[in-house]
Amino acid sequence: MKRVIVICGYGPGISHAVAIRFGRAGHPVALLARSAQRLAAAERELAREGIQARSFVADLSDVEKVRHVVREVRTALGPIGVLHWNAFLDAEGDLLSAPLAELGKSFDIRVLSYLAAVRACLADLEACGGTVLATSGIMALDEPWIDSFAFDYGALAISVAAQHKATGILAQALSPRGIHVGEVIVNGFVAGTPGGTGKSNTVAPVDIAERFWALHTTRQAHSMICGSVLPIEEGRRHG
Repeated sequence: MKRVIVICGYGPGISHAVAIRFGRAGHPVALLARSAQRLAAAERELAREGIQARSFVADLSDVEKVRHVVREVRTALGPIGVLHWNAFLDAEGDLLSAPLAELGKSFDIRVLSYLAAVRACLADLEACGGTVLATSGIMALDEPWIDSFAFDYGALAISVAAQHKATGILAQALSPRGIHVGEVIVNGFVAGTPGGTGKSNTVAPVDIAERFWALHTTRQAHSMICGSVLPIEEGRRHG
């Protein structure tokens, strides 16, 4: 039996596809999110696919609850081999008008809670040469054409950029300890989700999940872009 994958911030798009991809490969799946109803439905659906999955209700914006739920997962399912951070706050507003508290909330979940999860899983990941995976978005990158449309989504843009930097630092820091760290940068709207409805530039969740699988299995790249590499239309994206 392969080690557990912990999916933080489970939803119907990217993280569901990741759960299926890793679950079919034999990894027991732990699903973490706030909605008990959504989690219960996901657990039943994955069971029909023959995937061992268990859900854990948790507010991932609270670092103490992050630590607690990771302990719950380990007790229930065993040692953790893969951590997938998919949690984020869909923050509104630009840098000049958005309430500063909202900017802080977005940063906290993208960076502080993410780091709390990595720390909580660290002993297990080091013991097995595990993997840390993070869902990122195109606004993380430092390019003028990105900044030109990112202003209206400043709260989102600066938090995903900070997460991108944290992931890069973790990749360097944890490599000597046998832990591979990688991210998939989503360039587009996620197909099949409310944010992707009616949009032309969409990325299929299964394609994103395959990138995560490649990061985990090949352990070469630390960052992959999924979606067009050309400038994309203005609008809401995964970040």
